[in-house]
Amino acid sequence: MKKKESYRIRLKGQLRLYMQLPVIMAVLSVISTVWIFKIDRRAGMVMSVLAVIYMVIIGYLYTYSKSRIMKDLVEFAAQYGVVQNTLLKELAIPYAILLEDGKAIWMNGSFERILGKKAKEKVYISKYIPEINTSIFPREENDLVEMDVYYGDKEYRAELRKVSVEGFSETEQLLELPEEREYFIAVYLQDVTELNEYIRANEEQRMVAGLIYIDNYDEVLDSVEEVRQSLLIALVDRKINQYISGVDGVVRKMENDKYFIAIQKRFFKELETDKFSLLEDVKTIKIGNSIPATLSIGLGLSKESYSQSYNYARTAIDLALARGGDQAVIKDCSGINYYGGKREQTSKNTRVKARVKAEALREFMMVKEDIFVMGHKLTDVDAFGAAIGVYRAAAAMDKRAHIVINEVSASLRPLYNSYENNPDYPENLFLSSSEAVEMVKEDSMVVVVDTNRPMMTECEELLKISKTVVVLDHHRQSADNIDSAVLSYIEPYASSACEMISEVLQYIVDDIKIPKLEASSLYAGIMIDTNNFMYRTGVRTFEAAAFLRRCGADITLVKKMFRDDMECYQLKAAIISNAKVFREKFAIAENLRSNVESPTIVGAQAANELLDINEIKASFVLTVYGNRIYVSARSIDEVNVQVIMEKLGGGGHMNAAGAQFEHTDIDRAVKAVEDVIDKMLEKGDL
Repeated sequence: MKKKESYRIRLKGQLRLYMQLPVIMAVLSVISTVWIFKIDRRAGMVMSVLAVIYMVIIGYLYTYSKSRIMKDLVEFAAQYGVVQNTLLKELAIPYAILLEDGKAIWMNGSFERILGKKAKEKVYISKYIPEINTSIFPREENDLVEMDVYYGDKEYRAELRKVSVEGFSETEQLLELPEEREYFIAVYLQDVTELNEYIRANEEQRMVAGLIYIDNYDEVLDSVEEVRQSLLIALVDRKINQYISGVDGVVRKMENDKYFIAIQKRFFKELETDKFSLLEDVKTIKIGNSIPATLSIGLGLSKESYSQSYNYARTAIDLALARGGDQAVIKDCSGINYYGGKREQTSKNTRVKARVKAEALREFMMVKEDIFVMGHKLTDVDAFGAAIGVYRAAAAMDKRAHIVINEVSASLRPLYNSYENNPDYPENLFLSSSEAVEMVKEDSMVVVVDTNRPMMTECEELLKISKTVVVLDHHRQSADNIDSAVLSYIEPYASSACEMISEVLQYIVDDIKIPKLEASSLYAGIMIDTNNFMYRTGVRTFEAAAFLRRCGADITLVKKMFRDDMECYQLKAAIISNAKVFREKFAIAENLRSNVESPTIVGAQAANELLDINEIKASFVLTVYGNRIYVSARSIDEVNVQVIMEKLGGGGHMNAAGAQFEHTDIDRAVKAVEDVIDKMLEKGDL
């Protein structure tokens, strides 16, 4: 028969050591008594008596007092647990324990008071605080998830932890958890309502730095009688001061046409809501001036420092001017927003800027041996003609120049072939992206024409390799521009990149000789981008065309090169015939056929011709090509299609812009265009 196993309560840790210490001392006393006894017999006898008395007392305590001590310890542990539970229950910080499905199995008084009468046992917290749900629960043990939640009129900072309770089901008789789910989610809330109110109040009092420039200061003064010029400027000053003082701001005039402003962020929001009506108010000033004054506004807001806010404001005003003026640009830590810019600006007749940029370009070219020129992807006639113009400038200074082009469209091929098989030009005049990357060096020069966005260039990698990048473009500058350029000539007033290059060529080398074919290429770029000189043409456009004609540009040759074949003409007619009218003034058409070589070019041509329909203010043609959908947007003067395309990730001019979708779902793309138009009409942005 098995001997019945006895169960004994054993102490552990420091308490066990503390209880064993008297026994250890008894052993040491015996050893010391023996040692003393050997030295002195009488002293040893005395020590023996004391040792016996000590051991008797220890034996008594262990025999009769241990049970009492254990009883007291057990009572203390029980009382300590009760105290712990009471403290946790009455803790001022709301605390709850959830199962893995979000069900609360326990919550303290503070948590119950937050939920009020809704607090019940086994309640799902997400029913009352939707932010606290299983999707945000921590996945690993002791992981911390922090988030802001709202309940009633209070804001809370919630912290969630995953707490492992391995072996819980073995010891707990009332609740059993699956072995693989033996954990709880501990949640506690911190009331941050008052703290957040102070933070928001402090944030709203931050100062926003701003700059206001009069875009056309000289032109406006020239358009009015001399005796009224001071009155005109005084009226502009008054408009600006009244507008800024109306939001408790400060204005300081730095120059005749430049102002510095500072306003609080809370009032800055009012200006955004007002959509900067100052832009339109200034245009109402009429005292005999034939040209209305227009403003550019740049505002900057940084969380780091006020000096950084001013730097943001300078960046914003430069961007506003580069986009043509008559608009407000706001730059903060999260990005850039645009307001205004609905009308095309009057071009400047002076060519001082073109001469200064030409001289700077010549200085850079003089110290470089290899020059690489590239336009945008799917190079068109304007980008090609501009690249040829830069090649001619380099050749006039005996420099090697190469043009990077990957894909030659059907519309560009006749012009391209005129150079490809021409003995007057080097064999490596045209390079692919891979060939250019192999040849380019750190000290090479890269010239980008007809675009200012890195992702739109033929070979973005060249911009990273070369330290000397020059940008020559006529499109409005966007936020993701080429910021590494040592020289940037962006002129949104120009009709085309070819017009800009034609002006630069007149100053870069004295009495430059431009061959007939190259002059015709530049002329073709102007003609195509202006739709036969119908759109965006100014005095300087015709002056550039006249210069090219004097250089031998053959108009007849250009006309023959860019005639449509029958298939393209029929496709264009089909696109126009299937167009639908949206909101009574927007024509939207789909180009689903890709059996022609350059369907995007045909789509752009169809968009131009849709504007010939009465009451149509803007046209949009969506072309499925490759694995994308290309949008060609056109208008005459009443709608700024650039701001519409920017909402879709594109850009361009007020009258001609485009965008791309990274898919081929034509219905979804059309819906996206319609949604943007609806939202902008609703907000009054069109």
